[in-house]
Amino acid sequence: MGLLRDAGVVYKPVEQTDLGPCSNESYFKADKAPRMAGFLLKIFAWFLESRIIGALLLYIVKKNNQVHKLVSNATLEEPPMFVPLHPITDKSLDLKSSCFRRWTIADYSRAYSTGEITPLRVAEHFIDAVRESCSPPLPMSFFINSDAEDILRQATESTLRYERGNPISALDGVLIAIKDEIDCYPYPTTGGTKWLHKFRPCTGDACCVMRLRSCGVILVGKTNMHELGAGVSGINPHYGPIRNPYDPKKICGGSSSGSAAVVSSGLCPVALGVDSGGSVRMPASLCGVFGFKPTFGCIPHSGVLPLNWTVGTVGILAATLDDAFIVYAAISGDLPSHKPTTLPPKVQFPLLNSTKPISNIRFAKYGEWFNDCSDEIRICCSNALNLLCDHYKWKTVGVTIPDIESMLLAHYVTISSECSTSLSSHMEKLDFAEIGWDVRVALRVCGAFHGKEYIQAQKMRNRQMQIHNNIFAMADVIVAPTTGRTAYSIVDDALKTGEVDCINGAALIRYQIAGNFLGLPAVTVPVGYDKAGLPIGLQFIGKPWSEPTLMHVAYAMQALCISEYRKPKVFYDLLHKS
Repeated sequence: MGLLRDAGVVYKPVEQTDLGPCSNESYFKADKAPRMAGFLLKIFAWFLESRIIGALLLYIVKKNNQVHKLVSNATLEEPPMFVPLHPITDKSLDLKSSCFRRWTIADYSRAYSTGEITPLRVAEHFIDAVRESCSPPLPMSFFINSDAEDILRQATESTLRYERGNPISALDGVLIAIKDEIDCYPYPTTGGTKWLHKFRPCTGDACCVMRLRSCGVILVGKTNMHELGAGVSGINPHYGPIRNPYDPKKICGGSSSGSAAVVSSGLCPVALGVDSGGSVRMPASLCGVFGFKPTFGCIPHSGVLPLNWTVGTVGILAATLDDAFIVYAAISGDLPSHKPTTLPPKVQFPLLNSTKPISNIRFAKYGEWFNDCSDEIRICCSNALNLLCDHYKWKTVGVTIPDIESMLLAHYVTISSECSTSLSSHMEKLDFAEIGWDVRVALRVCGAFHGKEYIQAQKMRNRQMQIHNNIFAMADVIVAPTTGRTAYSIVDDALKTGEVDCINGAALIRYQIAGNFLGLPAVTVPVGYDKAGLPIGLQFIGKPWSEPTLMHVAYAMQALCISEYRKPKVFYDLLHKS
């Protein structure tokens, strides 16, 4: 029995856990498997898919990644928490010029209103730029689908509204791209695959897309993504690797890769993504733009691929915090047909340009976790945080957040189990040759978790929810780098097979999980660059429903950094002002 069952951790009750800066709770770093791509990845996938060898390999994979020790066989006193819904309290709703900048929603709206340019002309510039981005030797692979005729139709209608002096809103005529995980009619929703749209045809707009369309937005197409959201690189063997505008030989991060890239390259001021494991914030950080993930349940999930049910939410990638805020205002709020028990009666919006900044903001900083990144990121993010605190007289509070690796594994068990269940009816009819090799491995591992492990993961969710609530009793916002490293190189052997790169993947996802597993709002702000000129992001994680405070903090950080923002190597000026 000792061979088959690994001893599990016995977790102390939350009330007995010291969360202070001098806590004896250790920061655990798990060993990660080496990178696989090309023929080696194919061999590994074949072994995983075999009945006898596959079962043994999956047991070894789970054991070596500490799943048995930290989740499956662990002892937790907390009952399971299946959905990270948060009650509303009055307290949670309380508010507490550059060398280069991307064109914003306000810039487009102003240019249209003054007649300086028309939405139709901008749309024509966009179509030319997308065509140029697809050119050799390094096609950027921004989009899976983009219909020039449909874009011109929308732009013509918007231009006529401006000519009549009757635009629908400030978003009228603004170009916005949609991650190919969100329904946007008449485009198919592929999820980055070659097959999913055949089983689940798109018959209309997702709720968030419908709300944008009602504002007069020009919807310019479906952005490329990591297949099924099952990876962090954005290397898609079917539609091409999405390349980073700051260095086309580097990744964008995933899985909302194309959405981050089109904003970074100036093609759109805003794009929508879906964030289930940092999938908005991670690529936003690597591409030097803003990535905002609201509280779980804040934006309706209707019309989004049901790849999971309790960790994902629609998120916003934007050129500025202001733009993220405007789109958040347009798409947030529950469906009228729903009767929620947790959503606030109305969405709370901050006054970003207030002359009275919030006072007494306290940032929770877990030193060992914060510093578990490259030296360049550690120094850059530390300097940015110090600058923010010095300028606004805000404070940093030292804390300990225990069992972060356990929470990461519990999140992985949860998202894997939900994804496997969601896709199970399709797997029986699917030709596996249509799936990328890296995703074949991911799906095999996803299907390896059983009911007890899922329940154990939800117990860990409850435990971490209590721990984070206690952290938020000491501070207003948790602060950390967005990623543990900057964008890494796209290697040729991964172009046709994808890759499994656990070491780089762990570094990218290290700071993402609380936002998804616990349903907390989070935002990443560009704060600098490494020696190679690749962007670095700083992340702020807020209390449930604290979007107003979180946006104020991010806006304050933006104001201190915006003069240092740099132009990407691949950039398109659609207003033709430069």
